[in-house]
Amino acid sequence: MPDTDRAYLIRGARPLGGDPVDLLVADGRIADTGTGLAAPEGAETVDADGLIALPGLVDLHTHLREPGREDAETVATGSRAAAMGGYTAVHAMANTDPVADTAGVVEQVWRLGREAGYCDVYPVGAVTTGLAGANLAEIGAMADSAAGVRVFSDDGKCVSDALLMRRALEYVRAFDGVIAQHAQEPRLTEGAQMNEGCVSDRLGLPGWPAVAEEAIIARDCLLAQHVGSRLHVCHVSTRGSVDIIRWAKARGCDVTAEVAPHHLLLTDELVEGYDPIYKVNPPLRTADDVRALRQGLADGTIDVVATDHAPHPVEAKETEWSTAAMGMVGLETALAVVQETMVDTGLLTWAQVADRMSAAPARIGRVTGHGRALAPGEPANVVLYDPAAPVEADGAAMATKSSNTPFRGMTLPGRVRATFLRGVPTVLEGKIS
Repeated sequence: MPDTDRAYLIRGARPLGGDPVDLLVADGRIADTGTGLAAPEGAETVDADGLIALPGLVDLHTHLREPGREDAETVATGSRAAAMGGYTAVHAMANTDPVADTAGVVEQVWRLGREAGYCDVYPVGAVTTGLAGANLAEIGAMADSAAGVRVFSDDGKCVSDALLMRRALEYVRAFDGVIAQHAQEPRLTEGAQMNEGCVSDRLGLPGWPAVAEEAIIARDCLLAQHVGSRLHVCHVSTRGSVDIIRWAKARGCDVTAEVAPHHLLLTDELVEGYDPIYKVNPPLRTADDVRALRQGLADGTIDVVATDHAPHPVEAKETEWSTAAMGMVGLETALAVVQETMVDTGLLTWAQVADRMSAAPARIGRVTGHGRALAPGEPANVVLYDPAAPVEADGAAMATKSSNTPFRGMTLPGRVRATFLRGVPTVLEGKIS
């Protein structure tokens, strides 16, 4: 890692897509902004002409696999991938082995993140012991641990028991925590392989109905309002889910929601070739769902973009469809996919991208020092992004340990040129520093 005492003068960057300015980074903070700034003695100059400057991105939904599945990803490799994608903070999901359901495990993940140093790693604690859905995990102990957990989720499995979900919502209310629900009614998705619809009928694959997601979201919004607690809905994927969240917000429910980049771009038509690279949970949906998700993100019904970065070893994906693992990597391509689907289509400005991918997730996850304005005195968590540098997605060339990107072979419109974590360049011109 570079010397943290070194200063950097970033010349000609366009904060939030606005007019070019210079950013002086020193002592871990943005020391000054303006035009024609003079570089202090010993400072390194970074040419950012034409680059968009955004606050460092924050991901609410990352699978780092460690402990237990280091063959797919580690905290070090996953956080390197995050830095390559412009992220300065990620929330590591609890479905590790052992499960992150105790203070000891979440502290291990938190310390591994600090040792790696590429981005801040915030562990997500399990809601139930072993993700089994039977008993509440040690929520209070995880909240009081050195990791200071504030987000709890059984992601990968739904907290399907309504009484247990109510108790979890009541528990986290005491310390302003949030339950992040994987909305999937298990009885409606037994044996499901892809989205239920015309394509599943044609391919003869068991369908995954939209109502399995929507029914849980509706129930949990009502539960959260009843107990006065915070609910976050993971990876929303259907038009009906967007409608329900919009309705819940209108009636005063304290609910937030996320959408994954792949659900903003890809549809179930891609499953026609039975390529397991497109197998994911929740499944790729229809073009109509994609349009609704984009509109929901644009109008604020959906609060954030979260990657649901889910790495798998080659043998888990390069197999027949029915036995292949569900999941896609996404940290290194998320910003480019958002540019293509939301910015280049006129649905979001770069300032709104900064909100959906930095400020809002930092606020929901109760993360300090991230998602802040690019202003003097603020922590120098900054990403420099080139919106005019098309690049072909190539899983083998990514920093993540796994290569299961659904965008392989696709040309995405831009790339991250630099990522600064508290003034330290963890990525500079696309290379890990």
